[in-house]
Amino acid sequence: MIKLIIADDHLIIRQGLRLILETEEEFEIIAEASDGAEAVSLCATHNPDVVLMDLRMPGMDGLTAIEKLRETQPEIAVIILTTFNEDDLMLRGLQAGARGYLLKDTERAALFDTIRAAARGETLLKPDIMARVLATAGSGQRTPEAESDISLTERELEVLEAVARGDRSKEVAVQLGISERTVKAHLGNIYSKFGVDSRAAAIAIAAQKGLLGKD
Repeated sequence: MIKLIIADDHLIIRQGLRLILETEEEFEIIAEASDGAEAVSLCATHNPDVVLMDLRMPGMDGLTAIEKLRETQPEIAVIILTTFNEDDLMLRGLQAGARGYLLKDTERAALFDTIRAAARGETLLKPDIMARVLATAGSGQRTPEAESDISLTERELEVLEAVARGDRSKEVAVQLGISERTVKAHLGNIYSKFGVDSRAAAIAIAAQKGLLGKD
């Protein structure tokens, strides 16, 4: 059973998501929040597996809530869920620790798959989302992190590119002819170099540095 909290300031969105998610027995909606502060408080009380987090909410916004959860409960997987086509906020959310990004009009299958991946500790960015990450990163707008000179080894880059395609550690290991433990070690090195603790954050920063999508 995957325990979820839905954080959105629109009641109709929360109700709609509840109706969709409750069609799957593996999902349990344990609480709903109407702003970021309430989401953080409910997470402390209920300790969910996954939070569906709107970015734009009154009071504490979703981005701030993601940052606070990363500090206090980093084991909780956060998925950005929004109607807004705002790529800069998306990148900031992924760098802050979110493990996925979906628009609210996404298909049911994509919603379910992204939640399952996040609950497993994985990142699942659909090709259209990944394309937007790369496009935004190549727009010339650089963050301070993107300006720093951090290099990856050839093998680390191969692992990160595979992860950016949505491949699991086991699949990456088979592709590269190495052990799954070695894949995880490479990911750990990448996280350390980038100062992050999630695949999504590493992908976002690598995209901003122009390390992905070169082919």
